[in-house]
Amino acid sequence: MAVREFRVENFRCVEKAELNLHAHYNVIYGANASGKTSLLEALAYLGRGKSFRGAPLTSLVRHGEREFVLFAKVDRGEQLCSIGVRNSREGLELRVDGDATGGSASLAETLPLQIIDPDIHNLVGGGPEERRRYLDWIAFHVEHDFLRCWRRFRRALKQRNASLKGGGAGIEAWNAEFVDLGMRVDKARRAVLEICRGSLEEQGAALLEGVVRFEYRPGWPSEKNLAEALEDSYERDLQQGSTQVGPHRADIRLIYDERQARRLVSRGQQKLLACSMVLAATEVVQTHLERPMLLLLDDPAAELDQDSLARLMGQVFALRAQIVATSLAPDVLSFPEKPAMFHVKHGVLTRI
Repeated sequence: MAVREFRVENFRCVEKAELNLHAHYNVIYGANASGKTSLLEALAYLGRGKSFRGAPLTSLVRHGEREFVLFAKVDRGEQLCSIGVRNSREGLELRVDGDATGGSASLAETLPLQIIDPDIHNLVGGGPEERRRYLDWIAFHVEHDFLRCWRRFRRALKQRNASLKGGGAGIEAWNAEFVDLGMRVDKARRAVLEICRGSLEEQGAALLEGVVRFEYRPGWPSEKNLAEALEDSYERDLQQGSTQVGPHRADIRLIYDERQARRLVSRGQQKLLACSMVLAATEVVQTHLERPMLLLLDDPAAELDQDSLARLMGQVFALRAQIVATSLAPDVLSFPEKPAMFHVKHGVLTRI
């Protein structure tokens, strides 16, 4: 898989831009606030249907315009696929090869991608929802039927919470479905963590030069099954008006040299640990899909010394993914072969 052509119209500060990307290495460079991260964000939007920076539509549409439009041609080996996204106040329109029925899941299937940006340390230092999303992204790509189970579980959770807010009336009707679907989600998450464990530990050791371990916490006491935990938690659930145990409370405990990583490592170490997680996920999904992924690097040199940056980029290059990286200058990152170079200034892109 590689993005061959990429076009942007009226996205943030970019009025119009077109990139013909190299199959492996690409660099977009320019001064701060020049538009390089906006281009990366637009490319990521094509694979996710949303901003990785959490920005609302009003921040994404170029000032004075009504909508933004994104388009790419993706080489999937046997065929070229087209992806289009249009977003305005009238709503979000997604198309894959002209089909508008697949939703954001069709984007993720057609253009699987991962992102390393300056906030990547939140995967380690942030709340458990970040790490749940991390596991669920892998499960979406490698575990059959995970997305359908996850969506049905979220519906059961919503209905059970509604029953709790109503004093518990009719809650028995949702308990069995909640437990059944919750156990399926839990099983898939455990499975992908086991699949990833070797790569996670290897990537962590390479980047941090220490022992890294990952422990899964399902969201309820390990000595009980989910049905028992749900029953024991009923009075607390009723008081809180929401379900306090289950896969929606799951987490991964990260341990670096026998220390709980999210509390005891520095910000730079948190970034490296989070990068090791992203690279392991990329490696596992690439292997499962039997094709390279798209890996976006937004200013990877930020907060890293030269040795740490060299270790990170060495692991990145070893994946043989398609890389699009941003930097302040063209020579900050050393590539194994000459990358395609793009310079951006005031939202205007030039191929060098």
